[in-house]
Amino acid sequence: MPTVGVNRDKLFEKLGRVYTDEEFDQLCFDYGIELDDVTSEKEMLRKELASQAAKGAETKLAAEAAAASEEVIYKIDIPANRYDMLCVEGIARALNIFRGTQPAPTYKLADMAGKPLLQMVVKPETALVRPFVVCAVLRGVKFDAARYNSFIDLQDKLHQNLCRQRTLVAIGTHDLATVQGPFTYEALPPEEIKFVPLKQTREFNAKDLMQYYLDNDQKLKKFVPIIASSLVYPVIYDANRTVLSLPPIINGQHSAISLNTRDVFIECTATDLTKAKVVLNTVVTMFAEYCERPFEVEPVEVVDAFGAKTVYPDLSCRSLSLTADYVNSLLGVSLPPQQVAELLNKMQVSATLGADGQALTVLVPPTRSDILHACDVAEDVAIAYGYNNIVKRIPPTATQGRELPLNQVTEMLRAEVAMCGFTEVLTWALVSRAENFDNLRRPDDGNSAVEIGNPATIEFEVCRTSLLSSALKTLAANKEVPLPVKLFELSDVVLLDAAKSVGSRNERRLVAVFAAKESGFEVIHGLLNRVMEVLGVPHKDEPGAASAPVSYHWAPSDDPALFPGRQAAVYAGHQAVGVFGIVHPEVLSRFDLPYPVSALEINIEPFVFDQYYNSLLQPLSS
Repeated sequence: MPTVGVNRDKLFEKLGRVYTDEEFDQLCFDYGIELDDVTSEKEMLRKELASQAAKGAETKLAAEAAAASEEVIYKIDIPANRYDMLCVEGIARALNIFRGTQPAPTYKLADMAGKPLLQMVVKPETALVRPFVVCAVLRGVKFDAARYNSFIDLQDKLHQNLCRQRTLVAIGTHDLATVQGPFTYEALPPEEIKFVPLKQTREFNAKDLMQYYLDNDQKLKKFVPIIASSLVYPVIYDANRTVLSLPPIINGQHSAISLNTRDVFIECTATDLTKAKVVLNTVVTMFAEYCERPFEVEPVEVVDAFGAKTVYPDLSCRSLSLTADYVNSLLGVSLPPQQVAELLNKMQVSATLGADGQALTVLVPPTRSDILHACDVAEDVAIAYGYNNIVKRIPPTATQGRELPLNQVTEMLRAEVAMCGFTEVLTWALVSRAENFDNLRRPDDGNSAVEIGNPATIEFEVCRTSLLSSALKTLAANKEVPLPVKLFELSDVVLLDAAKSVGSRNERRLVAVFAAKESGFEVIHGLLNRVMEVLGVPHKDEPGAASAPVSYHWAPSDDPALFPGRQAAVYAGHQAVGVFGIVHPEVLSRFDLPYPVSALEINIEPFVFDQYYNSLLQPLSS
């Protein structure tokens, strides 16, 4: 949880009343935040000075501590997902709306009819390093020392939290009066970028500046590696080729904001567009209250590398639908729909009742990026209602924890296969598309494997649909091991399944491979028989198998990964559950295996049943 330090008197001024420490602690508790400490700037510096003195380190903090303010500072713990409460403005606004002393503000974009929009033009080269940028303008801002410090502190808190130390998003703020649009977002070789960085008096090129920060600046040196290895560095220019910023490292001195700044240009460069929009919305909504027209933000048009134009920020409300019964079922209370709506309004979430008096339409403001699902709305109702007001009761059911039946069967089979002389391996669930399909000579129809949206490496492109490729890859990595080699794995594959709510399902499988100078087909065949014996499943031709609830058998198959005529499909009743045979020579060649291999892969889920052969997972076809 991030901790935000706010000036107590400034906070009370915004809240419109004075609290004792105990009263404010209770208010924080009621809202779901925590008053962590009551201190002062002088006291914090004294503690740091004492800590360094204990280590025998010389410090210049003594003079700073002597001159520090005695004003009381409240250190407040904020939930990690409440980015709108990382500054005194957000905390005060949330508490005022919660107490009913202030209505929730309406955030809106300035009417730009007949006026040209400021433009940010993105060059294609930025895709090599930091592809996204979003922008906005705060007009007529009235800064004083406290507001200015809060503005800077919010950016620091966002950089540490949501922005992941600037790797995902970096915020730049500029005095619009000192620069001229349209702006361009470019990526250039570091030697070509020259400017005077913030808090410096001489000009650097970007390459020299990185080295300067590595050698001399403890705060900024940790951000240098984000772009240091890139061939090009991101940079923002105005119409006069004045550098505004070198994201995510530093802004330019030319456009630095000050207490005299009235129009603030905000740009957020990012590797994650969604995070960038959340960060921009957070900054502008928190400080738009100081604009000439409160809570009004001037939009900026961003022209991407393909020429598409998008206007930022998006301050529209998101709509969610739910019912009071759903909220009550989650919280264990019986709140009438009208009270649910009133409680949500206390949490900055506008809620209206439908015509039936039960359905709720919830409008989520741009400040509440933490609300993603109806259950998040129910959590806000619980906070506004008060967790202590929810009556404790004994659950109506009693349960007893135990191992999942599928895991019980898995552990039993692990032990049995190991006792058959096989060594267990544990491999990645993500594989390359070639390993999953091409190397096994199996066709990729595009409808079987779950794809990774933005894979970081070619080795992890899809979720595996078979364990066989992983077992063969393990054999290939251990060719120096004396033959024979017997490996197995009991793990999950992931298959697309439109019938599931998430669009896919896991399936527990056993794979075993036997590698030797000869194929060893009989070894794999024997393992199959042993596995079925352990599971209590007879072969259909065994005496008495006809009366058994389930039996197994094998039949000819044509799996491309296995040698024709030297393979068979395994069936439980009429349900195909696996395949075994000699691996095809082309498959061996693609995995760089110089010796023959036999393999078995079966789905063990159909065999998860109790002593009466009642399936504990799914019915078996007879």
